[in-house]
Amino acid sequence: MSVSQSSPRIYSKTGTRTHTRTLNASFCLGVSALWIVVIRFQQVRDYGHNSRVNIASIILGFISCLGISLIGNFQQSVMKEVHLLGAFLAFFVGLAYFWLQAWLCYRAPPSDDHRWVGGLRLTFCSISTILDIAMVTLHNTGYKSGAAISEWALVMSFFVLFGIFGCEFRHIDCHQLTVQKRGLKTLSTNGGDIRI
Repeated sequence: MSVSQSSPRIYSKTGTRTHTRTLNASFCLGVSALWIVVIRFQQVRDYGHNSRVNIASIILGFISCLGISLIGNFQQSVMKEVHLLGAFLAFFVGLAYFWLQAWLCYRAPPSDDHRWVGGLRLTFCSISTILDIAMVTLHNTGYKSGAAISEWALVMSFFVLFGIFGCEFRHIDCHQLTVQKRGLKTLSTNGGDIRI
C-alpha cells in the first residue's frame, strides 16, 4: 500500500504480478472460502435443518467464492468489467450469504453458543452492510480513497464473519467418507457388459 505525494490517495499494488494474483485469490482465498461454505452447509443439514434457506445459502456461497476468484485474477487496471463483476459477487452476494447464515444460526444452532455467536454475526453483518453502502456511495461520488478504505474494512469484516464459523465448527467431531454397500450393477448389451 502506498500514498501518493501529489494527492492523498491510497492505493494498493499487492497481487499485481500474475502468479501472485492467481495463487492468492483462486487457491488460497477462493478454495478456503468454498470449503467453509460446504462444511457449514453440511453441518446445518446434519443438525436436521435441510431447508430452502440452507440450499440458498450454499448457492450464494458458491457464487460469492466465484466473485473472490474473479477479483483476484482480474485486477481493475487490466479488466475493469470482470473485476467489478467479481466485486459485486463477492461483496453483495457474499453479504446475502452471511445474512442467511445469521438467520440459520438461530434456526439450526449446534449448541447454546448461538446466543453470542448469533449476536456477533448480526453485528458484523450490520457493519458489513454499512460498509457496502459506504463503499458504493463514496465510489459513485468520486471519493476513491474513501471507497478503497471502506472496501478493505469490508474485507476485514468478512474475514471476521468467516472466522466466526470456527465457534460452530468446534462441534464437528469428525468427517467420514461412506461407501455404498451394494456392488456395481451390470447392464448387458449386444456389444458387451457395461458397469454402472
